[in-house]
This record gives sequence, structure tokens and C-alpha cells, in this order.
Amino acid sequence: MKIAVLIKQVPDTADDRKLTSSGAVDRSASDRVADEITERALEIALREKDADKSVEIVAVTMGPGTALEALRKALSMGADSAIHVVDDALAGADALTTARELAGAMQGAGFDLIVAGNESTDGRGGVVPAMVAELLGRPFLGSLDTVVIKLGTVSGQRQDAESVQQLTGALPAVISITESSAEARFPKFKGIMTAKRKPVAVVGTAGFGTAVTHANGNVVLSTTLRPARTAGLKLVDDGTAATQLADFLSAENLI
Repeated sequence: MKIAVLIKQVPDTADDRKLTSSGAVDRSASDRVADEITERALEIALREKDADKSVEIVAVTMGPGTALEALRKALSMGADSAIHVVDDALAGADALTTARELAGAMQGAGFDLIVAGNESTDGRGGVVPAMVAELLGRPFLGSLDTVVIKLGTVSGQRQDAESVQQLTGALPAVISITESSAEARFPKFKGIMTAKRKPVAVVGTAGFGTAVTHANGNVVLSTTLRPARTAGLKLVDDGTAATQLADFLSAENLI
């Protein structure tokens, strides 16, 4: 089995996010890290490799030169090789352009499964994995909390506000996982050292028949700072606290 895992480098979630004058996330204002949700996606693949040493794992990312750091982290965790899509014209690329480039880089590589996080912590668009599946003509199972791969199929559960759903799709397929899935392992010293010798293929734009220009990027028209957090509602039990609490939960559609 050959598995591709989509990796993304993001600003450190422990730092406060800042915006540039153009409204984009200021990626130089904080440390850069591999997005935790993509590390969880890699863990799904690594567990398959633990069970079957013949499994091949390829980490794939699109980003500037610094994104190589995130790929090296994936390689140190256990991925066998990596693909880095990098081109100056891709700066600020929108979700569709990103999906086209990632799909183009993986097309024809014979991947049985493509695993991604359900949404990145910097953009939270949550649409790129589904777009990649559509472009490659593969079934898509999104926002899975659990993943089981066997007998030419991939299956898992996802949960929404009203139900727990069981999904199954035939391989080759694309899936995305949530933060409820497997917790990512830490790289071992041996993995960190061998990561430096693992191959990383650097490719330019390889999109699905669409010329990439700066016009494919997002344009932010305005931004507003998130308001400061305010104190919550405090109930003093004068004999009606239960009623007040029930009324509050009902008004907020929490019950």
C-alpha cells in the first residue's frame, strides 16, 4: 500500500496571530510548525506501516522553502519520502489553487490512500481534501474520528451534532481526520537523524490544467480584530437558578 499524507506548515498555535497590512496572516511574526492535525493524519498512516512494513508513506506539502521544515518533521516521524510543491506564483494561493497543485503533484503516483487533516489551524477552510478527491476522481470520507483500512476499503466514524455516521469507501480514496483521531507520536533520535537522508522531491506548479498566477490568490478586503473576551453570565441561586440556567441554555440552542 502507498499512502500520501498532506502536511502543512502553520504559525505556532501557541502564539497570538497577527495580520499584515494586506490582511494576510503574518507568518514571520511567530515560529513555524507542522500543523498538529496533519501530524495526526500522518499517525494514521504510520500505524498502517507499523502493522505492515511494506506500506510506503509519502509526505506532501505546498508552501515556500521554509515548509521543508515541516516535511523533515514528517520524515523524522517515519514517512519514507516527501514531495514539496514550491513556486513563487503560489504565494497567497486560494483553496482551489492549492487543491489543484496538490492533486497535480500526486496524480499518477499510484497512491492507494491520501490522508489529510479536516482543517488547518491557520485557514480553517476545511475544503482542500474534498477538492483533491474531486479532482482525482476518488471517493472522499471527511472528518473521520476513527479509521480502519482493510480488504481494499477504508472506513470510519464521524460525528455531528445529531448522529454518529459510519462511512465506507473503496480504495483508492481520500480521507480527512479530526482531532479525535490518533494522537501523533514523537520523533525518535534515530528518526531525526535518518530524516536528513530521506528523499524530498521538489516540484514546481503541477496543477490540473490551470495556469497559476498571482490572480489565483485570496484578496482580503477588510479585517476586524476579535473582541476581547467578556465575563460570562453568573447565576446566584435565589431559588430560581435552575430555571434561569435552563432558559439560558435554551436561548443559546444548547439543549
